[in-house]
Amino acid sequence: MRKIPVYFMPGLAASPEIFERIHLPDEQFETHMLEWTLPLPAESLTDYAKRMAMNVKHEKAVLLGVSFGGVLVQEMAQFTNPEKVIIISSVKCNAEFPRRMKMAKYTKLYKIFPTHLAENFEKFEKLPFGSKFRQRFKLYEKFLAMRDKLYLDWALEQIILWKRSVPDQKVIHIHGDSDEVFPAKYITSEFIPVKGGTHIMILNKYKWLNENLPKIILETK
Repeated sequence: MRKIPVYFMPGLAASPEIFERIHLPDEQFETHMLEWTLPLPAESLTDYAKRMAMNVKHEKAVLLGVSFGGVLVQEMAQFTNPEKVIIISSVKCNAEFPRRMKMAKYTKLYKIFPTHLAENFEKFEKLPFGSKFRQRFKLYEKFLAMRDKLYLDWALEQIILWKRSVPDQKVIHIHGDSDEVFPAKYITSEFIPVKGGTHIMILNKYKWLNENLPKIILETK
């Protein structure tokens, strides 16, 4: 029996470690982790997706992406002929962006976002924040793999200026009803809701995902 290849793409700047709690049955699936690389100078999202698609070595694979990784796998699909595309805590087109992201496109506020701060993230631990903030910094420090300012500037611009305006109805969309980055009320087309799921539900709703992902992948769509 052929195992189903599943390629996992993490969210913006994140490492594949965000999937450390996600386990698909070994007898049915083989998992492959994709990682962010630095974009080439002036590289478009489409060209970047074409380069990333070269890492997909299987025909009819499943592409699964989280947040900006979900945007990327949708762009990669045109170069890989996947069996399925699954996005988690993401969007299927720019019409599903919240108002603040749409405003950022026209005001160009993304151009002045202090992305350079990520390069010295450890310094924030020394600041007099409370325990909850310290725990959150530890979380970011663990999972934030790509801290290069060039990458972060590029990534912010690519997602804000994403040109896809009509959702691909074949994309399977899993989304938390408490997502604070992409609020569910802006999702314009069908999605699978996760009760209490936030934007980081890949970490704290892993039990739901481990139970349901195999079924979602195996279902004929």
